[in-house]
Amino acid sequence: MAIHPYSTVPQRAWHYSYLIFCAIVFFFLVAPLVAVIPLSFTSGAFLIFTPEMLAFDPEGYSLRWYRLLIGDCSDAVVTTVCSDKWVRGAKNSFFIAICATVLATTLGTLAAQAISKPYMPFGKVIMAMMISPLIVPLIITAPAISLWYSELNLTQTYTGLVFAHTVLGIPFVVITVTSTLVGFDQSLMRAAAGLGGGPVYNFFKVQMPLILPGMISGGLFAFITSFDEVVVVLFIGGLEQHTLPKQMWSGIRQEISPTILSAATILVLLSIVLLTTVELLRRRSDRIRGVTGR
Repeated sequence: MAIHPYSTVPQRAWHYSYLIFCAIVFFFLVAPLVAVIPLSFTSGAFLIFTPEMLAFDPEGYSLRWYRLLIGDCSDAVVTTVCSDKWVRGAKNSFFIAICATVLATTLGTLAAQAISKPYMPFGKVIMAMMISPLIVPLIITAPAISLWYSELNLTQTYTGLVFAHTVLGIPFVVITVTSTLVGFDQSLMRAAAGLGGGPVYNFFKVQMPLILPGMISGGLFAFITSFDEVVVVLFIGGLEQHTLPKQMWSGIRQEISPTILSAATILVLLSIVLLTTVELLRRRSDRIRGVTGR
């Protein structure tokens, strides 16, 4: 954001003060990552910066904790705590997140289609109910899901976790797809119907290509939510449903090791990639709708 060359002294002072304030807030948000990422490469066994690391000595850095993360037990120092729990947790997290994302994207898109209609009765009430998982704290939602799923024999099952994470991911899809449908020209669907196209055919051939960026954005948010979720897993997951966030939680409680920081670093990088993709899709959606010229 450039300042106007004819700005007065107070305006310039406010401009630079605003930039400094934003920089401080940004640093406050990313400061934990500044410590977590370097510590994940430590050669020591504790969560501290060793003198070698502070001196940028190559001997102070190592990939031993990343090797342990993938189940490589070749390092004799860490053999006593080496296991495949991290690998199994990552596989379970990806499986549950992908299944939940597919369901959330499908159901959320259908719900957004209905809610966006101007003649939909009680549309605002239904919208509020659809996004309620974003408002209600998980510590309240998780026990309720656990009690309900216990009656349906869905606790300690992959199906139960997929359904639970689908519920948590649907609000993101509903919000993003609904906002995309606001700028959609409904006359295109009427024109397609006038040419003989059916509702399903018109959706896939006319509407879906235009709202696809919103669908993908909502799906990515649903994926991140499912992949990073731990509270619901603690309530309804069993020994077989051991996800990566649950393993990190167990590691914090039982054994504090830099392996947790290695997993956290990978999750941070994954989140950055997905959020960058979401931003690129948002800009593409804006260009398609003619909102911006970027």
